Amino acid sequence: MNKRQVVVLWTIALLLAAAAWIVRSGKNQSFESKTQRSRGQTLIADLPATEVAKLEVRSGEQTTTLVRKDGKWTVAERENYPAKTSTVNEAIRTLAEVTVTDGIEAAPALAPRFGMDPGAKEEKDRGTEVVLSNDAGTELVRLTLGKNLEAAGDPMSMMGGGASGRFVRNHADETGVYKVGEIFPTLSAEPQGWLDDSFLKVEKIKAITVSPAAKPDEIAWKLTRSDENAEFTLDGIQPGETLDSTATSPLKSLFSYARFEDVIPAAKLESVSKAAEKQTVKIETFEGFAYTLTIAPMTPEPPKGDAPAEDSFILSVDLAAELPAERKKDEKESEEDAKTKDKAFADRKAELEKRLAAEKSLAGRHFKVTRYSVEALLKDRATLVKKAEAAASPTPAGANNQTGRPIEAVTPPISIPPMQEGE
Repeated sequence: MNKRQVVVLWTIALLLAAAAWIVRSGKNQSFESKTQRSRGQTLIADLPATEVAKLEVRSGEQTTTLVRKDGKWTVAERENYPAKTSTVNEAIRTLAEVTVTDGIEAAPALAPRFGMDPGAKEEKDRGTEVVLSNDAGTELVRLTLGKNLEAAGDPMSMMGGGASGRFVRNHADETGVYKVGEIFPTLSAEPQGWLDDSFLKVEKIKAITVSPAAKPDEIAWKLTRSDENAEFTLDGIQPGETLDSTATSPLKSLFSYARFEDVIPAAKLESVSKAAEKQTVKIETFEGFAYTLTIAPMTPEPPKGDAPAEDSFILSVDLAAELPAERKKDEKESEEDAKTKDKAFADRKAELEKRLAAEKSLAGRHFKVTRYSVEALLKDRATLVKKAEAAASPTPAGANNQTGRPIEAVTPPISIPPMQEGE
């Protein structure tokens, strides 16, 4: 190949590349969306995230209203119970930073096509409306979250998983609907999902007193122990009874990892609680905490789908405590040991005072809990003890055995050694 041929081939290649670029550019221009926001830009032009003082999430008949006061978020539908601050802040940050992956020119009337129809029968077609406001009540932004976008080629997409993003409409922007690469999993309209789930943390239990069902002022059984490493003993245990350790061992770590399902507003309490069947539980700890719990069964809820209805209970808490002011010192301890123990005592006392303040804030609230959370306290006295088995009585001489023949006493033969010489 000579020099002239090489130049010709290079010229043809450059012309073809230029032609391809022109065609591609023309296609992009012909399909380019004329929405207000472009690919790569934030969905909301300027959201003053630090000014947000109210977040409302609505979907169908469900609504959650989160309100910030004195730097803390609360859930209005749950009598202003504390919300998980980190979850709320993360949701607002995500809304402020989410970017557009594509814009679709569509008038507001076409929003139902993207899963944004509040009147739709199917929940997935209703969409979720999100409204952010400031302290003065001024609306900062209003969005509607529509259908999820399924990830292309994702094997999970056939089963409803593998979402790669979501359709979103900004009500202040009527140029179209946007695709974003975020599905906003925390923006739920169900209030219980926003609640701060910090709960009881009962440690070093000294005594447990439980009343019978429907008799909260009586005592069904009481367990006590001498120190935090000892086994429980049952008050009033009778001769021939033995405490069943398999039934009492779970009570040592009662409420160590307690969680609640929901907070029941006082106005709804009467309609969901079987108050006549309530029980009272009193728990004392070696560190001076005294809990009084009231437990009542909930009215069974209709089962969801094929899943059987679960037993739930309403739990309320009252707490008092007398924390020791100072440590009991040993006369024989060295100065160095005293310093170490004093610091450990001060640290523990500070921790207990913090927990006392947090758990006292639970007073007056009514919590929905699962049966698993309180099952160890629902046992009756009979399940805590084992009765000694009666010893088998000896069979009288001459009595018949199972074969019907008289029982004969037979002495086995005795071997006598031979006499030695000289004996």
